[in-house]
Amino acid sequence: MRATLRRLPVQLVWIALALYLLWFALQTVSFDEVWEQLRRLRPGQIAALVLVNGALLFVFSARWWLLLYAQGYRIPYGRLVGYRIATFAVSYFTPGPHIGGEPLQVYYVVARHGAPVAVALTAVVLDKLVEMTVNFAVLAIGIVFVLQRHALPGWLEGQLLVVGGVLLAAPAWLLAAMGRGRRPISGALGMLFALGRRISRRADEAGVRRRESQFYRTIRQSEEQGAQLFRKRPRLVWMTVGLSLVSWVGIIGEFWLMTTVLGLGLSLSEAVTALVAARVAILLPLPAALGALEASQALAMRQLGLAPAAGVSLSLLIRARDLFVGAAGLWFGGLEFWRRRKSDKRRETVTG
Repeated sequence: MRATLRRLPVQLVWIALALYLLWFALQTVSFDEVWEQLRRLRPGQIAALVLVNGALLFVFSARWWLLLYAQGYRIPYGRLVGYRIATFAVSYFTPGPHIGGEPLQVYYVVARHGAPVAVALTAVVLDKLVEMTVNFAVLAIGIVFVLQRHALPGWLEGQLLVVGGVLLAAPAWLLAAMGRGRRPISGALGMLFALGRRISRRADEAGVRRRESQFYRTIRQSEEQGAQLFRKRPRLVWMTVGLSLVSWVGIIGEFWLMTTVLGLGLSLSEAVTALVAARVAILLPLPAALGALEASQALAMRQLGLAPAAGVSLSLLIRARDLFVGAAGLWFGGLEFWRRRKSDKRRETVTG
């Protein structure tokens, strides 16, 4: 309860920022223009967008499936896709840049398929590190691409380059350290636990140490599993990188298709510019990037010589897609929870 109250001022600041960005994006927008663009959508175009997004959802789970398969756990691919959608729902509807639902991925693999926690955690951590490394590398390249094609204020150019470099450095360093057999995450945790014990005095010191050691051992086992994969299956790691690049081809293609069905008339390079702005916006720790996405697209369209209404129309289409996928994830997660409870009650009846 106290921790929640301490976080409340920070959450209120982010909510205020989201509302300000939303107001900033909408204050000069003609909603008649937004509606005019959205009403042009035809059932065939919507169906094409749904099919492309569905294909992308299947591709997004390939890395995770491959990392589990390499550790001896061949889980039905369709189940993993459902788990990934449920994870997306948690991450999308809570503050944070694409992070939040990963513990749910670990839970599903452990509880539903009997995998050890270390194995499930290894697959999720490596999946996320490869995803973030490739995503931030592509984003850094995209930022350089935008800076070359569009004149931006000097201070903004410098900030964008620094942001791209910092974002790329962290996951790339973790991957490289794990590939060399080091234990960067468990090492940092060990130091944090030691520091926490020094600055606090707890009554249940033995219980705290026991829980810390269990968590520490799990993380260390996960890093050791990852190091073994790097050492024994290097091709597999490169396959996950290749799958990430394939995913990005699909992401760019889907985004360009969205601009096309809205009749924005953007070239591929202009669509990439708007996509980079959207990806930078959703890195802010705002629920569903509220306000940031709309503002980024309104500004991007203005930079490309279009009305801000075009950017708002595009952001609404993106939101419709994400809300649909998020709702599907919540439905799947609820269904899994109901099945679990039904199975537990059946087991209690049999044992009782």
